[in-house]
Amino acid sequence: MPPQVEGTTTRRRLIELLRTRGGCSIAELSRELGLTEMGVRRHLHKLERDGFVRSSPVRQAMGRPSYRYVLTASADDLFPKNYPFLTLELLGELEELSGAEMVDRLFAGRRAKLEARYRDRMRDKSLPEKVAELAAIQNAGGYMAAWEADRAGGYVLYEYNCPIAQVANRYRQACRCEKALFGELLGAEVERTECLADGGTRCAYVIRAVAEPAVRKG
Repeated sequence: MPPQVEGTTTRRRLIELLRTRGGCSIAELSRELGLTEMGVRRHLHKLERDGFVRSSPVRQAMGRPSYRYVLTASADDLFPKNYPFLTLELLGELEELSGAEMVDRLFAGRRAKLEARYRDRMRDKSLPEKVAELAAIQNAGGYMAAWEADRAGGYVLYEYNCPIAQVANRYRQACRCEKALFGELLGAEVERTECLADGGTRCAYVIRAVAEPAVRKG
């Protein structure tokens, strides 16, 4: 999920100034914001610490070099984006031009790429270790995942956020492919018992080890 800027509205105004003006000195920011230079420095220090701002020295003919402050690439995520709506428009165009089957193939291809990307992280792990690893993977993707063992000897994986909610609400292939991906990565039976796209408060997956086939005697 996108990072948030801690602090007051002043810090937000400072970020917007750096976005629209480019590099600024502390003196320039002080005048624009109506703050003391010490106050501006305090805000800039916190933004530098969080990785949103960097400084570069500007040499002067005499005296110490001055510094100008600019936003880093990480700060781009602090500004509004319209990615979900663009994705929906593109999927809609694809469906209109090539049919629903092509959309299915697109999601299936995404599932296959994700399985290839993460399969090595599951290698030589027990089922609970795989579930923990899957939760870590989903957390890194912004899903706010957690897991626990259940009384029946299996496990439950919870996702409290869906970064692609707008897409999943329109194209349920996203949900089906996620469930299939989990089964492939875990090598286990996966059942979804709750879904955010269906109005649930979270997505919940019950995970069971695949039953060993019975051995015939005689």
